[in-house]
Amino acid sequence: MIAIIALVLPPIPQPLAYHNFADQRAWLGIPNFGDVVSNVPFAIVGLLGLIFLRQPRPEKFSDLRERWLYLVMFAGLILTAFGSAYYHLAPGNARLVWDRIPIMIVFMALLSAAIAERVSVRAGLWLFPLLQAAGMGSVLVWRAGELQDHGDLRFYAAVQVYAILVLLVLLLVPSKYTRGFDVAVVVAFYVLAKILEESDRQVFAVGRIVSGHTLKHLAASTAGYWILRMLQKRDFVS
Repeated sequence: MIAIIALVLPPIPQPLAYHNFADQRAWLGIPNFGDVVSNVPFAIVGLLGLIFLRQPRPEKFSDLRERWLYLVMFAGLILTAFGSAYYHLAPGNARLVWDRIPIMIVFMALLSAAIAERVSVRAGLWLFPLLQAAGMGSVLVWRAGELQDHGDLRFYAAVQVYAILVLLVLLLVPSKYTRGFDVAVVVAFYVLAKILEESDRQVFAVGRIVSGHTLKHLAASTAGYWILRMLQKRDFVS
């Protein structure tokens, strides 16, 4: 249904107004300070995740191959920190691609891990490269279109919607680990991040302290932290 809707809709170019964020204040010589520096938590969570997974930790994974999916996810969070900071230093379509690709790496690694845990490890590992190709490909298709003056966000948006819906559907499938509901918390933080992104100016208008987009970064990085917390606290279902 989503694919049909995406095909029926006319092409959706990236609005140039998207890059005109509410909080453009510079501090310490850093332009757009709030939106740039708020990416640091992504790097912190990603690094903490890699440190946690530096050992195989067989007490956390029934199949150690699952660990590699989370390693990619936490590495993707570090890439997100750098890609998003790079974009927000001078927002524009040319830099936005480096913001979106790492986000898709994180998304598809998490989706693959959920499939491995709730369906089968073989399915999660088999789908991992396909999902990564679809995620990154959706960004590259959009960017290629923009370079030819007919950018189209439909594929990029559809991939994100599908990923969220599949994660939610997978919540109905029993996990072999405890704390399976934490995935719902992660999705909730992602939804909150999208709401804050859309409310960038309205949030900033309240006291001109912090913008919605800055808070979006904090909400999204909290989602990453919640995944780390889940891995640290979970156990095998008896």
